[in-house]
Amino acid sequence: MAKKNGIPVAIIGSGNIGTDLMIKVMRQSKHLMMGAMVGIDPASDGLARAQRLGVPTTHEGIEGLLKLPHFSDIRIAFDATSAGAHAHHNAALQAHGVKVIDLTPAAIGPFTIPVVNLDAHLEEPNINMVTCGGQATIPIVAAVSRVTPVHYAEIVASISSKSAGPGTRANIDEFTETTSHAIEAVGGAKVGKAIIIMNPAEPPLLMRDTVYTLTDEADQAAIEASVEAMVAAVNAYVPGYRLKQRVQFDVIPKDQPVNVPGLGLRSGLKTSVFIEVEGAAHYLPAYAGNLDIMTSAALACAERIAETRLLTQVA
Repeated sequence: MAKKNGIPVAIIGSGNIGTDLMIKVMRQSKHLMMGAMVGIDPASDGLARAQRLGVPTTHEGIEGLLKLPHFSDIRIAFDATSAGAHAHHNAALQAHGVKVIDLTPAAIGPFTIPVVNLDAHLEEPNINMVTCGGQATIPIVAAVSRVTPVHYAEIVASISSKSAGPGTRANIDEFTETTSHAIEAVGGAKVGKAIIIMNPAEPPLLMRDTVYTLTDEADQAAIEASVEAMVAAVNAYVPGYRLKQRVQFDVIPKDQPVNVPGLGLRSGLKTSVFIEVEGAAHYLPAYAGNLDIMTSAALACAERIAETRLLTQVA
C-alpha cells in the first residue's frame, strides 16, 4: 500500500466513484490508508487497479468485506454503490461499529456538507453526502442564509451525459428529492427545489450549477462577500470549484411580484450564483466535476473524522 500509517478505510463500490476515491485516499490523505476495495464484478477495472496498488480486494460485496482477515481494523467505510443497496450495507457495518460515509442518495444518516455542518455530525454512525448537485450548491444557499433568511432556493445542476453512469441515472428521482430536502435542512431555505440536466454536448462540458435564492431585500455587498468566502472554503478541498461570474442581483418590486413555487406571489431580492466545477482528473476525466466533488467532499469528511479520533486517542 502507499501508506502504512493511518486509519484503515474500506470503499464499497469499485466503479468510477469508488476508484477515484481510492486514488484520492492514497495520494492526498494525511490520516487514512486503504484497508479494502469492495466490488461485485471480479473483472472491474477498479478492483484490478486496487490489486495493482497493493490494496486488499474482494468481489463478494459486503459479505466478502466482512470475511477479510483484517476487517476488524477498518473503522470507516465509504459506500459508493446505490441508494437501494445502502441500507443493507449500512446495517452490516453498523453491527461492527464501522463509521459509514454514504455517497448514495439513501439519506439514512444526516445530510452533511463539509463546510456547512460537518462538525455537528462527527459522532454520527452514518453521514450522507447528499448528491453532487447538493455538494456544489447547498454551500451557496447557506452562504446567503447566514446574511438573510432565504424564502426560496432553486438549484439547477448541469452535468455531462458522459459523466452520468448507471448509478447516477438509476438515482435521478432520489437526486431531486434528496437535494431538495437538503437545500432546506442544511442550506436553510424555507422551500427548496432541485433540477438536474444531463447535457449530451460534445466535447463534454464541465459541471455547471446555477443557484437562485429569493430573500427580502438585504445588503447585497454582504451577500456577495459571504458567497465568495464560501466558494473559497469549498475550493480548499475541491480545487476546481469556482465562481463562473460575479454574483447577480435583481430586485423584485412589491407591485410586480413573481409566482414562487410553494410560496405564491412574492417580491424581494433575487440572488443568482453561477458555479463551475472542474474535476481533478485523478481517475475520472476533468469534465466529471460532479463525481469529483462527491469524492472530494467524502474524503474531506473522513479526514476530519479521522483527525478527531486520532486527537482523542492522543489525549
